[in-house]
Amino acid sequence: MKLRERMARYIRKRQGPDTLPLTLARRRLYILPTRTGIGFSLLLLLMLVAGLNYANSLALFLTFLLTGFTLVTMHHCHRNLLGAQLVAATAHPTFAQRDGTLSLSFENSSGSPRFQIAAGVGDLPTIAAADVPANGFGKIEIPVPAAKRGIVRVDRLHLVTTHPFGLFRAWTWVHAPIEMLVYPRPQGLLPLPADIGNKSGERSLTNAGADEWLGLRAFRDGDSPRQVDWKAYARDAPLLVKEYSAAGAEVRIFDLSHLGHLGMEAQLEQLARWIVDAESNGERYGLKVPNRFIAPNHGSEHRHQCLAALAVVGLEETARVH
Repeated sequence: MKLRERMARYIRKRQGPDTLPLTLARRRLYILPTRTGIGFSLLLLLMLVAGLNYANSLALFLTFLLTGFTLVTMHHCHRNLLGAQLVAATAHPTFAQRDGTLSLSFENSSGSPRFQIAAGVGDLPTIAAADVPANGFGKIEIPVPAAKRGIVRVDRLHLVTTHPFGLFRAWTWVHAPIEMLVYPRPQGLLPLPADIGNKSGERSLTNAGADEWLGLRAFRDGDSPRQVDWKAYARDAPLLVKEYSAAGAEVRIFDLSHLGHLGMEAQLEQLARWIVDAESNGERYGLKVPNRFIAPNHGSEHRHQCLAALAVVGLEETARVH
């Protein structure tokens, strides 16, 4: 482990910080035989010894032919990464105790496709790979663990390929500033607080109990199952959520100080639960946390703004994935 950390520091110092878009140059690529490649090399060595020992020209010819095949394979493995462009890296917000998603966008400006380019976060194993067509684009989505709320910073990415035949492994490291916002998980049993804002006597009688249909939208993490359009889903449609806006509805203000009987994390989780439920119901809501007040509104941007404010309450340091 110490050797690996020492090598990581050396590579970071040698390459320096990276900015996107990034073209993978020759000097930053590394290549070594895989276990399969080492076994294949030992087989060639045994074939060479046997051919020399028995003066078998056919065995020697086959050995040299396979050796040339191995060298060509090494060249193609290295070229599969050489010149590829990492255009963008986007980490989408997620809820705590769920895996987030890091999307990597690649561009291939050469006339040859690039096969099986894999990517991973830090020293975690690569579990996602994609082909990038000639003169085209490709995307790889990597799961990123998000154990707790806050900001997860991805210190290093590694890009790997073993194409073709898996005899060699070419790889490189990317040190680009990538951050992923982690919301508190929406959890809590307390009911939504009483509406405040408009007085009940000011609500229009003609609109009492009426809801305004806003439409359908794609399902998001934390949405209530009660809002899902199950009939459409049964007809092989994507998972969609019904959106309503309560006509003349009063606004809700979610105040952190009103949950003082709970622990800090439990308070934030309860507020996240209320925000998700209020947004699913099409209600207008605001948020009050220490040193910040978010005015009542609704919509996906407002939902993100409120959950993002909860994600960083009381936090000064960011979590890191090495």
